[in-house]
Order: sequence, then structure tokens, then C-alpha cells
Amino acid sequence: MAELEKVYDPKKTEDRIYKMWLDGGYFHAEPDSSKLPFSIVIPPPNVTGQLHLGHALDNTIQDVLTRYKRMRGYAAVWVPGTDHAGIATQARVEKELRGEGVSRHDLGREAFVERVWEWKTEYGGRIIEQLKLLGSSCDWERERFTMDEGCSRAVREFFVSLYEKGLIYKGERIINWCPRCVTALSDVEVEHEEQAGHFWHIKYRVTNSDEFVVVATTRPETMLGDTAVAVHPDDARYSHLIGKTVILPLMNREIPVIADEYVDREFGTGCVKITPCHDPNDFEVGNRHDLERILVMDNDAKIINGGKYDGLDRYDARRAIIEDLQALGQLVKIEEHTHSVGKCERCGTVVEPITSNQWFVKMQPLAEPAMDVVRDGRMKFVPERFAKTYMNWMENVRDWCVSRQLWWGHQIPAWHCEKCGHITVARDDPDKCEKCGSADIKRDPDVLDTWFSSALWPFSVFGWPDRTPELDFWYPTTVVTPGYEIIFFWVARMIFSGMEFMGDVPFRTAFIHGIVRDDKGRKMSKSLGNGIDPQDIIDQYGADALRMNMISGNSPGSDMRFYPERCEAMRNFANKIWNAARFVMMNLTTDKNELPAALEPEDKWILSRLAAATREISENLDKYELGLASAKIYDFIWDDFCDWYIELSKPRLNSGDADAAASAQKMLLYVLTEILKLLHPFMPFITEEIWQALPHEGDALMIQTYPEYTAALDFPREAADFERVMAAIRAVRARRAEMSVPPSKRPSLTIVSDNPEIFEAGLVYIARLAYAGDVIVSRSAPADTDSMVSAATDSARIYMPLRELVDTEKERARITKELEKARADLERLESKLSNAEFTAKAPERVVAAERERADKARALIANLEASLKGLD
Repeated sequence: MAELEKVYDPKKTEDRIYKMWLDGGYFHAEPDSSKLPFSIVIPPPNVTGQLHLGHALDNTIQDVLTRYKRMRGYAAVWVPGTDHAGIATQARVEKELRGEGVSRHDLGREAFVERVWEWKTEYGGRIIEQLKLLGSSCDWERERFTMDEGCSRAVREFFVSLYEKGLIYKGERIINWCPRCVTALSDVEVEHEEQAGHFWHIKYRVTNSDEFVVVATTRPETMLGDTAVAVHPDDARYSHLIGKTVILPLMNREIPVIADEYVDREFGTGCVKITPCHDPNDFEVGNRHDLERILVMDNDAKIINGGKYDGLDRYDARRAIIEDLQALGQLVKIEEHTHSVGKCERCGTVVEPITSNQWFVKMQPLAEPAMDVVRDGRMKFVPERFAKTYMNWMENVRDWCVSRQLWWGHQIPAWHCEKCGHITVARDDPDKCEKCGSADIKRDPDVLDTWFSSALWPFSVFGWPDRTPELDFWYPTTVVTPGYEIIFFWVARMIFSGMEFMGDVPFRTAFIHGIVRDDKGRKMSKSLGNGIDPQDIIDQYGADALRMNMISGNSPGSDMRFYPERCEAMRNFANKIWNAARFVMMNLTTDKNELPAALEPEDKWILSRLAAATREISENLDKYELGLASAKIYDFIWDDFCDWYIELSKPRLNSGDADAAASAQKMLLYVLTEILKLLHPFMPFITEEIWQALPHEGDALMIQTYPEYTAALDFPREAADFERVMAAIRAVRARRAEMSVPPSKRPSLTIVSDNPEIFEAGLVYIARLAYAGDVIVSRSAPADTDSMVSAATDSARIYMPLRELVDTEKERARITKELEKARADLERLESKLSNAEFTAKAPERVVAAERERADKARALIANLEASLKGLD
């Protein structure tokens, strides 16, 4: 049996313990039909990423669940991996190149992609190593990368199959364009925020007339591409203009006045400028009326097809256009206006809606099955409210733009024939056009959206499109644990992809968490300077303290505030466990971990508390209530075991009776071992380190069986009786503390109860822990209560001859205040119990518990009234 050092030092422990786990192969799993499957696929962090608190939360949640299920006997696999992160990784390498005075275009595509692979090899594994510092028990033998050979094959199969089914097409549509990243973005890659702006009201003159119509716009630079003015067909103000034309200011181009129900005649003037190439709604109007499309911005958001404004940046063009309109007298007014502005979620640049020839996934046929599985419960969200968020998005989903104008990523497997214009989409690289046979074909230069490969993650990591044993055993996966901000990015896309290609959901449960904010509730960002590096926390307090902080502050689906000082509190908790373990080991002479043949009252109490904690913690974990589970194990360890049971064991340990001491040793070892198992998923390093030092069977704590509730070790009646003894001790301690009575003063106590046998059985503990001299138990109060101070519980009154140390009036005020609170509690409970709806609908055990509380409140009131009367 090894010795534990005097002070727990995570820095000396964590690397060594993690290496032991790796060397033992304990993280690895194989399909095993004799076990139930449990599987999680990691939300793959970007290869450019560095561990932040969001990762710490997400991966701690996954590790807690995986370790718990592994200990419950499941064939539990947690598949790790990283995402190639097209835009972010390309931008990182391009920045390096700029420092060398070259661009990607100087290198050429092939050499640039090779350079990115070199960067990935050197730096891409950094976040994986950081996840190991956290204690992540991933199956590292199964680590994947979204551009590894297997995933690349899966992506190609996915694309080609969708194309063959008519679910992928190339066409000119309105897309979101980032002028800084120089690529298309999907709708979910655009973040909208309210900004102060303006409405510019502009006069368009009716052709061959002195009449004008007035339109309003927040983006006057787009008017260069106007190809119509629209009015509502039932708007009598403009019915005479329908079919006529107006002159587009500055461009002097005739454009038609059209009627379309899209126009809200109550908004503004009821006239709307239509710019099909730069507004999604205008694009649809343009399609309905066969309007000309004029693109007026290039990939850098500079003006094209705009006459004298060509070459100007969009905002420079805006200023010039406003000045020219004012000079012409065609700017009617400028109105302050707050509106929603879309920004690139990667770089923060304001995006431009533009028409572009891009690849799209047709979403409507894929969305319906993906909604059905949520409606019928095959897949559930935790918390349930996120199902509504998901459904609202899916019901209004637009076709997904999947092409990106980048070089790093999965290049689209499509070849354009220079001779006939046909596009060949193929699983293997073709050498000629499938239509005309020409060898003059060129591959589409675009790559796929990063989320396209991530959408396949739950089945591609297990070998799809091959039908592997892993895929058959572990798909669908059990749970996925994303933040709510990527429900649309990732969760929705995994669901429709899994339904389309696997015929089943990708996971049974989506356990949604919030984001980690600073202690003031703000998002963490470089600009605010409020970011916290998890590695700094680990270096200072240890990984277990960080993990316990993240979990204990977590409520499913809600944002959490991170308080660094709570890591210190969790380190103190680790020290509490360590010191308790050292106490047990210093008093240990046995090398067998077994319960004693005979159990004392305090043993039955702690075993009952352990049974309750075991049952409730498992129930919480099964319901993904990790925060509640961690709070219960914390309270059990700190309060029940350390503060109470260890103290209760000392009389036997120090009794000089070898049998009594041996009994106490066995109990301490047994309970401590069960505690380590319960706590292990949350704080794996310290629990493994202590367990290795204790008498044990097996190689590692992490593969031991998780405790289960055992009715034979639950003693509810005996535990309830002992709780009454403990309540009496607490009451005496509280009274002594109020009066600042030092422990050296050990007055006699008289305990008055209708159940004296309960307290007689606990005399030794009352004397020791209530700092008492002689202890008398009686059914009736002593005659000289006037000279005594009392304390009350729901089952006893305790009298102490300390009247000379207390102010009678203060004592009367204290009891009166306590009595008022007890009466208010009883009134609340009686009101609740008199509510017929509550007693009819609440579970029977809940109603029974409330009745029991009411009975205890009545008993407490009676005892307090008696104590108050004793002061008269």
C-alpha cells in the first residue's frame, strides 16, 4: 500500500496518471456484442484552434458522460478528431506567406495546399495535446481529421450521391459574400446585429413626365444595379404607373414599374427599388418578372458596371452617389434608421448579398425527414426548448450554398467541359467529358464548405461509405454535446445527412450547452481582454479543479459565468478529499476492502446516505443533469463523509478496542472507495491517484464498476434515527456558537424527547461532537429550566446550564425569530398541501415528503414554544 504525499500536487500527478491510462489502453474500445454501445463523436475543433473555456466545458461534459458509461459496463467510445477549417486555416497560412513577401498566387494552388499540409502537420495537433491535459479519455487510436483519406472519400461519395439524386445543383443565386475572406458564405455563417444607419429617400422620374416616385434604401450604392421599381398591384396610388418606366438616377437607364405582392404598401412610400443581383427578395421578384440582372460589385466589393463609379470601394461609392444625388436635387431626405446588418462570423466584415454561380444543396427534400425524427421523438433535444429552435429553422430553411472560393478544403469533384459545357461529377477523377468525350476538361476550382464534411462526422469516422463493424455497432451515436450557437451549423446538417445516407438519426440525444462568459456576463473576446486560458487555470489549480468548476456551474442550455476563484474553491475540495484519504490510510491496518460483519448506527447512516447519493447521482447523469450530479457528490463528500462520518469514526478508532477499530477502518475504506468511483468521472486524476494508493483489485479506477444503488445497504429507519442525533448535535453547536462558548467548556446536557432510546444510542457521539460533559436523556424537562438555555429540533429539546453566559432577552428574541420562521414555513407547506391540484398531480413521494416536512415544522414549533415558555 503506497503512501500519499502530505499535499496533493496536480503537476506531479496528472501527466503520470494520464500516461498510465494511455499505456493501459483503457480509452480504446472495440465493438462488443456482449455490451451495450455508447458512443460520442467529438465536435471537431479547428486545427488552427487553441484550447479555450468553451472547449473545456464541452469536452469535460463529454468526458464525464464517457467515463460514467464506461464504468457502467458499456462499450464506450469517444472518437476524437479535428476539422480542416477551410477559411481559418487558409487565412493563417496566407498570413505567414505575407510575412515572407509572397502570396498563395505566387506559389500556385498545388504548392500552396502542400504548404498548408505542412502547417497542419506542425501545428494542427496542438489542441489535441491540450485536450489531453484536461483528462479527455478519447479513443486516440481512432483519431480522425476531416481531410484524411477516409473522410475525403466519404465527402466525395456524399457529394456525388446527392448530385445523382438531383439534390445538388450549380446555379446563379443570391448568396452571402465576404469581401475580406473573398468567398461565399452560407446563411448560418452570417451573424446579424442591429446597427444605426440611414434611409436615403431618392426620386425616380417617370419617363416623359414631370411625375416622380420616391424609393428608400439603406444601401444607395446598389441602385446602380436597379432594374425595376415595384408597387403593390392593389395600391391605387400607383396603378396608373404599372407598365410604364422610370429613369434610374445617375445611370439614366429606363427601368419598368412592375406590380408584385411582395411590396408592403404600408411601409415607406409603397415604392420599392428592385436590384436582383444584390438582394434575396429582389432576386425572387426579378425571377417572377424576368428582370435583367446587373451585378455592380466585384469580389472585393468594388463597383463594376457602374459608370463613373467603377473601381470605387462600396462605401466610397455610397458617399459619391449621395453627393451626386444631392447636387441633382433627387435626394428627398435622409432618415435615421436602425437595421439588421449581416457580418461574416469569421472576420466580422459586412457581407454583401450578390448573385453568383455557386453549388447548392436542395434542402426541402432533406429537411422533412429531419423534422419528422424530432416530431416523433426518435431524436430529442436536452433541454427540450431547443427542439422548437431547430424546427423553426428547418421549416424555413433555404438551399445551402456549399461552394467556397478557397484552395484549402475538399475540392468539388466536378469537371467542366471546355468544348460542350457539360459538367461531369464523378467519384473518380475522369480523363474526359462523359457527354462528348472531349479531354479538354477542367476541375471546378472551388472547395466545399467546411461544414459539409462535418455533417458526415457521426458516420464517416466509423468508416462510411463502407459498412464496418464499428458503424454497425456504434451508429447511431448516443449523444452529441454542441453549444446552442452551432445547432444550425452542425446539428441540423448531421441530422439530415444521417437520415439521407444511413436511414437513421446520427445521435439519439442532442445535449445542448450554453457559452462560457466572464464573471460580468460578457462574451470573452480579444477586444475586451477578458479571455482566460484554461492552461493557466490547469497550471495553477489542476485539471480536476477546472473540470469541477465547469460542471458544477453548468445548467443545460444556459450560459455560465466563469469565476476563477471557484477553481480555488474546487482545489480546496480536492485537498479536502486528499486529506480525508490520508486520514483513512494513516489509520488503516487492513488490506481487504470489505464491510464489517456488524454495523454501528453511524455506519448504517453513512451507508444510507451513500445509497441515496448513488441513486440520485446516477439518475442525474442519465438525465444529463451533470450540474446537479456534481453538487450531490460534492455535498456528500464534504458534509456527510468528511465533516461527519470521519469525526463519528474517531471514538472507535481511538477506543483501544481492536475489533471496534478494525470495524471503523473497514467502513472508512469501503466508503472512501465508493466515493472515488462516484467522483471519478468528474475529477479523474485525484481519484485515480488515491485509488492506486489504497488496497484494491484491478489495474485502474477508471475501468472499475460505477456504484449502483443497493437496497440491502440502505437503512432508512436507522438513518432517520441517527439524523435526529445529528440534528441535536447541530442545534447544540449552533447555540454554543451564538453565545461564543469555547470548546473547552463542556457543560452537561439534558435531552428531552418522546423517543429517548434514539438519543441514548448516540450518547458517545453527542458527548464528543457537542462538546458535552454528562449527557442525560429523559422524557420530561428538568425542573430547573429557568437556569438553563435550550436548543430545539423537531424531535427533542436540549437544555444546557449556561444561563449565566447569555442575555435572557436576547435569547427570547432569538427563539421568537426562529419561531416566526418555523410558523411561516408551516403556513407555506399547509397552503401547498391544501391545494387539491398539487396533491392530485404531484408524484406521491413528493406529496409525502411535503407532509413529512409539515409534521417536522409542527414539532419544531412545539419545542420552540416550550423553550420560550421556559424563559418566563
